[in-house]
Amino acid sequence: MSEAEQTDLEFLRAAIAEARAAESAGEVPVGAILVRTVESGSEIIGRGQNRVLRDQDPTAHAEIVALRQAARYVENYRLVPGCTLYVTLEPCAMCAGAILHARVARLVYGALDPKAGACGSVLSVMNHPQLNHTVEVSCGLLGRECGSMLTEFFRGRRASQGPSLDS
Repeated sequence: MSEAEQTDLEFLRAAIAEARAAESAGEVPVGAILVRTVESGSEIIGRGQNRVLRDQDPTAHAEIVALRQAARYVENYRLVPGCTLYVTLEPCAMCAGAILHARVARLVYGALDPKAGACGSVLSVMNHPQLNHTVEVSCGLLGRECGSMLTEFFRGRRASQGPSLDS
Protein backbone atom coordinates (compact mmCIF):
# COMPACT_ATOMS: atom_id res chain seq x y z
CA MET A 1 0.00 0.00 0.00
CA SER A 2 1.36 3.42 -0.96
CA GLU A 3 1.90 6.22 1.52
CA ALA A 4 -0.92 8.20 -0.09
CA GLU A 5 -3.33 5.25 0.27
CA GLN A 6 -2.28 4.83 3.89
CA THR A 7 -2.94 8.53 4.52
CA ASP A 8 -6.37 8.26 2.90
CA LEU A 9 -7.22 5.29 5.13
CA GLU A 10 -6.10 7.16 8.24
CA PHE A 11 -8.23 10.20 7.52
CA LEU A 12 -11.27 8.21 6.39
CA ARG A 13 -11.06 6.28 9.67
CA ALA A 14 -11.14 9.65 11.46
CA ALA A 15 -14.31 10.46 9.47
CA ILE A 16 -15.76 7.11 10.58
CA ALA A 17 -15.07 8.11 14.20
CA GLU A 18 -17.05 11.32 13.59
CA ALA A 19 -19.88 9.23 12.11
CA ARG A 20 -19.91 7.00 15.20
CA ALA A 21 -20.11 10.09 17.41
CA ALA A 22 -23.08 11.33 15.35
CA GLU A 23 -24.77 7.95 15.78
CA SER A 24 -24.22 8.08 19.55
CA ALA A 25 -26.04 11.42 19.53
CA GLY A 26 -28.99 9.92 17.63
CA GLU A 27 -28.03 11.31 14.23
CA VAL A 28 -27.59 9.45 10.95
CA PRO A 29 -23.96 8.23 11.14
CA VAL A 30 -22.12 10.34 8.59
CA GLY A 31 -18.77 11.93 9.35
CA ALA A 32 -16.33 14.18 7.51
CA ILE A 33 -12.74 15.34 7.93
CA LEU A 34 -11.19 18.20 5.96
CA VAL A 35 -7.41 18.04 5.61
CA ARG A 36 -5.01 20.65 4.31
CA THR A 37 -1.67 19.53 2.96
CA VAL A 38 1.21 21.90 3.66
CA GLU A 39 4.99 21.58 3.32
CA SER A 40 5.31 20.12 6.80
CA GLY A 41 2.62 17.47 6.19
CA SER A 42 -1.14 17.20 6.54
CA GLU A 43 -3.32 18.82 9.17
CA ILE A 44 -6.99 18.43 9.98
CA ILE A 45 -8.63 21.84 9.68
CA GLY A 46 -12.26 20.77 9.88
CA ARG A 47 -14.29 17.98 11.46
CA GLY A 48 -17.95 17.34 10.94
CA GLN A 49 -20.70 14.93 11.80
CA ASN A 50 -24.37 15.05 10.97
CA ARG A 51 -26.05 17.56 13.29
CA VAL A 52 -29.41 18.13 11.58
CA LEU A 53 -31.45 16.92 14.57
CA ARG A 54 -29.30 18.46 17.30
CA ASP A 55 -29.08 21.82 15.56
CA GLN A 56 -32.56 21.68 13.98
CA ASP A 57 -30.80 22.69 10.78
CA PRO A 58 -31.41 20.91 7.47
CA THR A 59 -28.03 22.12 6.20
CA ALA A 60 -26.02 20.65 9.10
CA HIS A 61 -24.71 17.68 7.11
CA ALA A 62 -21.28 16.39 8.13
CA GLU A 63 -19.60 17.91 5.05
CA ILE A 64 -21.11 21.35 5.65
CA VAL A 65 -20.11 21.29 9.32
CA ALA A 66 -16.50 20.39 8.37
CA LEU A 67 -16.38 23.02 5.60
CA ARG A 68 -17.65 25.72 7.97
CA GLN A 69 -15.06 24.83 10.60
CA ALA A 70 -12.25 24.77 8.03
CA ALA A 71 -13.30 28.10 6.52
CA ARG A 72 -13.18 29.71 9.97
CA TYR A 73 -9.76 28.13 10.55
CA VAL A 74 -8.22 29.48 7.32
CA GLU A 75 -10.32 32.68 7.52
CA ASN A 76 -11.53 32.24 3.96
CA TYR A 77 -14.46 30.42 2.38
CA ARG A 78 -12.14 29.25 -0.39
CA LEU A 79 -10.01 26.42 0.93
CA VAL A 80 -7.43 26.04 -1.84
CA PRO A 81 -4.75 24.94 -2.25
CA GLY A 82 -4.37 21.33 -1.30
CA CYS A 83 -7.49 20.48 0.72
CA THR A 84 -9.03 17.02 0.78
CA LEU A 85 -12.44 16.22 2.20
CA TYR A 86 -12.90 12.68 3.57
CA VAL A 87 -16.50 11.64 4.11
CA THR A 88 -18.15 8.35 4.92
CA LEU A 89 -21.05 8.76 2.46
CA GLU A 90 -21.28 10.14 -1.06
CA PRO A 91 -22.24 13.84 -0.80
CA CYS A 92 -25.74 15.01 -1.69
CA ALA A 93 -26.40 17.85 -4.16
CA MET A 94 -26.23 20.53 -1.43
CA CYS A 95 -22.91 19.25 -0.11
CA ALA A 96 -21.45 18.72 -3.59
CA GLY A 97 -22.27 22.34 -4.41
CA ALA A 98 -20.64 23.55 -1.20
CA ILE A 99 -17.53 21.45 -1.91
CA LEU A 100 -17.26 23.08 -5.33
CA HIS A 101 -17.80 26.61 -3.98
CA ALA A 102 -15.17 26.05 -1.28
CA ARG A 103 -12.71 24.97 -4.01
CA VAL A 104 -11.85 21.69 -2.30
CA ALA A 105 -9.15 20.01 -4.40
CA ARG A 106 -9.99 16.39 -3.63
CA LEU A 107 -12.90 14.35 -2.30
CA VAL A 108 -12.56 10.83 -0.87
CA TYR A 109 -15.74 9.08 0.20
CA GLY A 110 -16.61 5.60 1.37
CA ALA A 111 -20.16 4.45 0.63
CA LEU A 112 -22.23 5.25 -2.43
CA ASP A 113 -25.61 6.86 -1.78
CA PRO A 114 -28.10 5.30 -4.21
CA LYS A 115 -30.91 7.56 -2.95
CA ALA A 116 -29.34 11.04 -2.88
CA GLY A 117 -25.71 10.81 -4.05
CA ALA A 118 -24.63 13.71 -6.24
CA CYS A 119 -21.18 12.46 -7.27
CA GLY A 120 -22.42 9.93 -9.80
CA SER A 121 -24.94 7.66 -8.06
CA VAL A 122 -28.12 9.68 -8.61
CA LEU A 123 -26.83 13.02 -9.86
CA SER A 124 -23.51 14.17 -11.26
CA VAL A 125 -23.14 17.61 -9.71
CA MET A 126 -19.43 17.16 -9.08
CA ASN A 127 -17.23 18.05 -12.07
CA HIS A 128 -20.07 19.06 -14.36
CA PRO A 129 -18.48 20.27 -17.64
CA GLN A 130 -20.08 23.71 -17.36
CA LEU A 131 -18.65 24.43 -13.91
CA ASN A 132 -15.39 26.30 -13.44
CA HIS A 133 -13.89 24.10 -10.72
CA THR A 134 -13.07 20.42 -10.76
CA VAL A 135 -12.50 18.13 -7.82
CA GLU A 136 -10.48 14.93 -7.91
CA VAL A 137 -12.95 12.28 -6.67
CA SER A 138 -12.07 8.88 -5.18
CA CYS A 139 -14.85 6.61 -3.98
CA GLY A 140 -15.25 3.22 -2.39
CA LEU A 141 -12.42 3.35 0.15
CA LEU A 142 -13.75 1.49 3.20
CA GLY A 143 -17.06 1.49 1.35
CA ARG A 144 -18.36 -1.70 2.95
CA GLU A 145 -17.57 -0.48 6.45
CA CYS A 146 -19.14 2.92 5.82
CA GLY A 147 -22.18 1.40 4.12
CA SER A 148 -22.79 -1.24 6.77
CA MET A 149 -22.66 1.40 9.49
CA LEU A 150 -25.59 3.16 7.78
CA THR A 151 -27.45 -0.09 7.06
CA GLU A 152 -27.22 -1.17 10.70
CA PHE A 153 -28.32 2.27 11.90
CA PHE A 154 -31.46 2.26 9.77
CA ARG A 155 -32.17 -1.41 10.53
CA GLY A 156 -32.05 -0.59 14.24
CA ARG A 157 -34.24 2.44 13.77
CA ARG A 158 -36.88 0.43 11.87
CA ALA A 159 -36.78 -2.34 14.51
CA SER A 160 -37.34 0.15 17.33
CA GLN A 161 -40.38 1.58 15.56
CA GLY A 162 -42.08 -1.83 15.46
CA PRO A 163 -44.04 -3.31 12.58
CA SER A 164 -45.51 -0.77 10.20
CA LEU A 165 -49.13 -0.69 9.13
CA ASP A 166 -47.99 -1.12 5.53
CA SER A 167 -46.61 -4.64 6.03
